[in-house]
Amino acid sequence: MRCELAAAQETRTLAALRDSYGLFIGGTFTAGASVFKTISPATEEVLAEVTHGATEDVDRAVLAARQAYERVWSAMPGRARSRYLFTIARLIRERSDELALLETLDSGRPVRQTREVDLPLAAAHFFYHAGWADKLDYAGFGPSPRPLGVVGQVISWSSPLLMLAWQIAPALACGNTVILKPSEATPLTALAFADICREADLPPGVVNVVTGDGVTGQLVAGHPGLDKVAFTGSAEVGKEIAKACALSGKPLTLKLDGTAVNIVCADADVEAAAAGIVTGVFADQGHVGCAGSRVLVESPARDALAGALRRRMSALRLGDPVDPGTDVGAVISRTQLDKITELVASGEAEGAHRWSPPCPLPDRGFWFPPTAFTEVTDEHRIGRGELAGPVLTVSTFDSPQEAAERAGGTRYGLAAGVWTERGALAGWLASRLRTGVVWTNAFNRFDPAAPFGGYREAGFGREGGRHGLEAYLDLAGGLDV
Repeated sequence: MRCELAAAQETRTLAALRDSYGLFIGGTFTAGASVFKTISPATEEVLAEVTHGATEDVDRAVLAARQAYERVWSAMPGRARSRYLFTIARLIRERSDELALLETLDSGRPVRQTREVDLPLAAAHFFYHAGWADKLDYAGFGPSPRPLGVVGQVISWSSPLLMLAWQIAPALACGNTVILKPSEATPLTALAFADICREADLPPGVVNVVTGDGVTGQLVAGHPGLDKVAFTGSAEVGKEIAKACALSGKPLTLKLDGTAVNIVCADADVEAAAAGIVTGVFADQGHVGCAGSRVLVESPARDALAGALRRRMSALRLGDPVDPGTDVGAVISRTQLDKITELVASGEAEGAHRWSPPCPLPDRGFWFPPTAFTEVTDEHRIGRGELAGPVLTVSTFDSPQEAAERAGGTRYGLAAGVWTERGALAGWLASRLRTGVVWTNAFNRFDPAAPFGGYREAGFGREGGRHGLEAYLDLAGGLDV
């Protein structure tokens, strides 16, 4: 049994926290009319005061981005844009320890996850797109593909620095300028990235960071001066943004919340499947939209998988996310914790069997123990809805056809994992799953060259790879493939 509180081995001083942060507009940090506090989900301590962007601030950011686009960035040769992106990538890598710790303090995610996964991937996205900046004419997009212009990007609190890289890197590579609005729950790494842009001597106005709450996000996404909107977050907000963009004709990409599925077949390596499932769900407290929290297991393997999952969950360490030995960190906010608690209570009330390893929780902060439900049906609320917490559900199926039908029986379609030793069966299932990504005998494996995105209420459009570039180019002249 290792479900114990971990003791921190690093100090917050490595994160170079400031007492307060302004808005990053036109290459400089500027004050706003009001501020809000960002807190650590693990301790509830105030980390810093952050400026709340208002209408006039968003207007200034859009103007700065427009001027940078028209006067500098869109006319700059691709090889010159490439050098800036390479510089940003190198600076992210050089400051990775600081950025990882800053994101851990602000999001509650284990530092091992932010340092070993998020930061290398964020740098990789800038390295990868730097390589594309001078090759767009040869990517099959037709002659002389053009940037769209000024892009508004609103991201969520789930892996915020990585989400930033997924959106900003292709936008800049294609010649666009951006206004980024990070989540009010996790603004600090976006502001640190703004400082990196300044250190890289990026032309003023190419990247602007406007912090604030959902109202600020609406101001950014709905601004008439934008040429494109990209949004990462809840399906409810995404639908409203989609309506607004449909009326104005603006291009839009959405990456929305949801719950991914793992399908474990009878012939699968059960221990490997359990390891992939537990890591995919609990390393990020289940907060990411591609967390494979919905597990479908073929009946003959049910007991073996349930036992393996319990052993793996019992070995998890919950505690201070700054400790490199921590596996499960804090839930992002009190609001999210209340949602998880209420959803888990509904699962118990509807007759699903709940199990958690004995797990003491810290006295302060927002914490929820690793939890698994068995005997779950598709009629249960937890069997079809978004979990968004350190919770997984296990239900059985009797045939691959049933598994494919049930996996597609929710509103979401972002990602799936298939666990089987038979390549033909894996291919058969993958071809019938309406999801953006299907991993085979693995989960949550990302590469900047591979497109990522969803179907149905998981969103539309792709980030990463050639497909992600297409979302930031004006292809009105036709696609040459």
